[in-house]
Amino acid sequence: MSLSLRTSTKTTSFIRKHNNSRLCYRFFHGGPTAELFFLNQRPRLREKRRRGGEQVCFPCGSSLPLFSLLHSSPYYSLCRVSSQIPFVLPHSSSLHKKLLANSISLPGNVLDLNHRGFSSVTDGDSDSETDNESDNAAADSFKSRADPNEVERVCKVIDELFGLDRNMEAVLDECGINLTHDLVMDVLERFRHARKPAFRFFCWAGQKPGFDHDSRTYNKMMNVLAKNRQFETMVAMLEEMGAKGVVTMDTFVIAMKAFAAAKERKKAVEIFELMKKYKYKVGVDTINCLLDSLGRVKLAKEAQALFEKLRRDRFTPNKSSYTILLNGWCRVRNLMEAGRVWNEMIDKGFEPDIVAHNVMIDGLLRSRQTSDAVKLFEVMKTKGPFPNVRSCTIMIREFCKQAKMNEAVRYFDEMLDSGCQPDAAVYTCLITGFGNQKRMDMVYRLLKEMQEKGCPPDGRTYNALINLLTNQRMPDDAMRVYKKMIQTGIQPTIHTFNMIMKSFFQSRNYDMGCAIWDEMSEKGFCPDDISYTVFIGGLIRLGRSGEACKLLEEMIEKGMKAPQLDYNKFAADFSRAGKLDILEELAQKMKFSGKFEVSNIFTRRAEMMKKKVKRKGPFKTDGRCI
Repeated sequence: MSLSLRTSTKTTSFIRKHNNSRLCYRFFHGGPTAELFFLNQRPRLREKRRRGGEQVCFPCGSSLPLFSLLHSSPYYSLCRVSSQIPFVLPHSSSLHKKLLANSISLPGNVLDLNHRGFSSVTDGDSDSETDNESDNAAADSFKSRADPNEVERVCKVIDELFGLDRNMEAVLDECGINLTHDLVMDVLERFRHARKPAFRFFCWAGQKPGFDHDSRTYNKMMNVLAKNRQFETMVAMLEEMGAKGVVTMDTFVIAMKAFAAAKERKKAVEIFELMKKYKYKVGVDTINCLLDSLGRVKLAKEAQALFEKLRRDRFTPNKSSYTILLNGWCRVRNLMEAGRVWNEMIDKGFEPDIVAHNVMIDGLLRSRQTSDAVKLFEVMKTKGPFPNVRSCTIMIREFCKQAKMNEAVRYFDEMLDSGCQPDAAVYTCLITGFGNQKRMDMVYRLLKEMQEKGCPPDGRTYNALINLLTNQRMPDDAMRVYKKMIQTGIQPTIHTFNMIMKSFFQSRNYDMGCAIWDEMSEKGFCPDDISYTVFIGGLIRLGRSGEACKLLEEMIEKGMKAPQLDYNKFAADFSRAGKLDILEELAQKMKFSGKFEVSNIFTRRAEMMKKKVKRKGPFKTDGRCI
C-alpha cells in the first residue's frame, strides 16, 4: 500500500537518522527491491515488505513518513522527533512576503508557485497555452494611456508598407505621430510574433528626436527577440541597455528564460557574468528563476547539475530552490529523483504546506501512478494539510482524462461537502470530461450551476467549450460561444481564433475562415505561427494555392518560421498551373529561412517542370514551328 516506483537496477542507498529520536530509516534502491523501512521493525515484516516490490515513501502533514501513516501497526516502535519533519513548498503568501522582502524582486510569475502553470490543470504536458495566457496576463497588467486610434493608425502603416518596397519609415515620419512610450509598447505588443516589423519600428522610434527608449520599451523588444530566438540581437540589445544605464532585473530574466527555453544552459548561465558586469548581484531568486526556466522545458537533469555546481560555489538554496527542482523532476516523470529531492528538503528543515502535496500529486499522476496519488490525497484529508481547490482540481482533471466521470464527480461532491468552494478551473475540467463523452446535457447543467454559484465561466472555460465544439466539427456553435464570450466582457486569446478558424476550414467554409482572420486583426491580435499554419493549410486544402503563397511570403518576410505543411501538394498545384517562376522564388525564400527540405521540394518540382516543358518543346512540320 505504500507508494511504488519503477526503478532501475543501479544500486544506491543512503541512511537518514534523527539524533533526537529513536527513528532511523534507510532508503535502498537496486536489485529486485527498493524500499523504505524502519530499522527497529520486526525482521519478519521487513522480509515481507521486501518481497512486496519496490517502494518509496513521501512525508505528509505529520512528523511521520507517508509509509507509516498509511500502515499503522503495533510492530512499529516510533518516537516523534523534537521538530516536525518539514515539507517541500512554502505557502504562497509566505513566499510572496519573502520575495517582497528581498532587495531584488523578480517580475511577473517567475516564482509565483500559486500560478496555474505550476500545477497546471490543462490537459497533457504542453505548456504552450499556459505560456500564451501568461503573456496575455502580463499584457493586461500594463495599462496603456496611448490613444487607441493612434496605435491603430501606426499599425496600419506598418502592415501595409512593411512587405512593400516603399519606405515604411518615411511614411511614419510624415504621419506626425505623437511618439510616447505607451504607444511604442502597444505597437510592439501588436507585432510581438512578427520580429522584423517590430524591430524596424523600434529602431525608427529610437532615432526620432526627443524620444529615447526606456527600460520598458527595451524589455518589450527583448521579449519579442527572445521568443523568436534572435539571440545575437538580443544580447547586443542587452549590452546597449547596459551602456545607457536602463538595464533592469527583468532584462536578465528575459535573456535567461530565452536561453533556457532553447535548451542553451551554458549561455543562460553566462547571463550571470553579464549581471556582475553591470553591478547586479546574483542572488538566490535569480538562480531560482534560471532553475525554474530549465525545469519548465524538461531539463531537470541540467537544472540539478547547475544546482549542485552553484551550491559548491557557496550558493545557499532556499525553499523555492528545492521546490523548483522537485517540480522539474516531476515534469520529466522521474519520481526517484523527485523523492530524493523531497527527502533532502526535509533534512534542511523546511516547513510543510499544501502546495508541496499538490506538486507531488501532480507528479505522481504524470507518472501514471494514480493509485499512489489517491493514497497521498487521502492521507492529506486525515493528517493534513487538508486538500484545497487546487488539490481537488488536479485529481478531478486526471479522472476526466481517464473518462472516469463517476470518480471525478465523487471528488467534486467531497470537495463541496468539505466546505471548499469550487472555482472556474474545477468546472472547466468537468465540462471538458463530459464534453469529450458527448454528454452535452451535463455540460449545460454545469454551466448553469456555475452561474447560480456566482462562479461565471472564465476565458479557459470558454476556450474549452469552443475546443469541444470545434473537435466535433460544429464551427457555427463555436462561433455562438465566441459571441457570448465577447458579450460577457471576456477577451479571447489567439488560441480562441485559431481553433474556430481551423474548424471552418475543416468544414471547407472559406468565407468564414477568412472572416475569423479579419476579426482577429480587428481585435488587435498579431497572428502567430499557428494562425498562419491554419490559414495557409486551409487555403491549400481548398485549392487556393495562390493566396496561400502570398501568406507564406508574408510570414517569411515578417521573420517567422515557415509552417509545417504538405508542401508536396503545395508545389504540385503550382506545377500543374505552370508557374515555374513562383516555385523557384519559393525555393530561394525557403532556403534563406532555413527550411532546406522544403526548399528542395520546390526545387525538384521546378526542375521537373523544366524537363516537362523541354519534352513538350516546339517541333517543326513543313517548315512551321508548332
